[in-house]
Amino acid sequence: MKGKYTIGQLQKRAADGEKLVMVTAYDYPLACIAERAGVDIILVGDSLGNVVLGYDTTIPVTMEDMLHHTKAVSRAAQKTLIVADLPYGAYEINAEEASRNAMRLIQEGGAQAVKLEGSQWPALVKEMTRRGIPVMAHLGLLPQTASLWQGYHTHGRDEATAWALVEAAQAMEEAGAFAVLLECVAAEAAKLISEKIDIPTIGIGSGPDCDGQVLVSYDLLGMGCAYVPKFVKQYADIGNIIEQGFRAYADEVRQGIFPDATHSVAMDEDEAKRLY
Repeated sequence: MKGKYTIGQLQKRAADGEKLVMVTAYDYPLACIAERAGVDIILVGDSLGNVVLGYDTTIPVTMEDMLHHTKAVSRAAQKTLIVADLPYGAYEINAEEASRNAMRLIQEGGAQAVKLEGSQWPALVKEMTRRGIPVMAHLGLLPQTASLWQGYHTHGRDEATAWALVEAAQAMEEAGAFAVLLECVAAEAAKLISEKIDIPTIGIGSGPDCDGQVLVSYDLLGMGCAYVPKFVKQYADIGNIIEQGFRAYADEVRQGIFPDATHSVAMDEDEAKRLY
């Protein structure tokens, strides 16, 4: 396939029963690798606050942070659909500011869509969609506000809250969202949501019945210092490999082994003789 995956193409693949693959990426090298691996969607998540910038939460992440990292990812991904998070404070004030920030992530950052958290935004999603801004909704655990309110826990664990999530997802679909990300939603509730809406559901810690899955790349690759949730499956142990490389380099420098003649640039022999 030539060119970018479109939202319509991904929606059709999900409707045909093909699982969608989504990972986070925050820089050019990781986005290059994700694209080579054939992932469908790269999320430039505000999780970069935790795994790249070292914050305890995603709250300190700014629009400038998101633009900086989205630009890097968009330079790498020529085919993969790029979704960028609207960070905390970028869409809560009014539709004008929210739309302006979303358009910046698309126009300046190179994303094809944005994501926002919470069930309270159908009117905003409708307005942004009217303005031509593709929006992915995010329900269940909401990292931007979890630390401020009810903490980090699984959502939809009883009948009432499960149906509330169904209604929220339906409202987002009706408002024009092209997909819904479900984070830490009980598997049975996530399955019900996926059955009740026609747009794709992307799960993280929400069971196998979503139309696609997303994981934080640093978690699945075994990189970084951040806490790894129990629902993450680690597919590589890159962190230890990197540490081993650093240790080997440090040992050779301290022992005077590196750099040797092979890894040094030498002058012409006659020119070198004139130095002494």
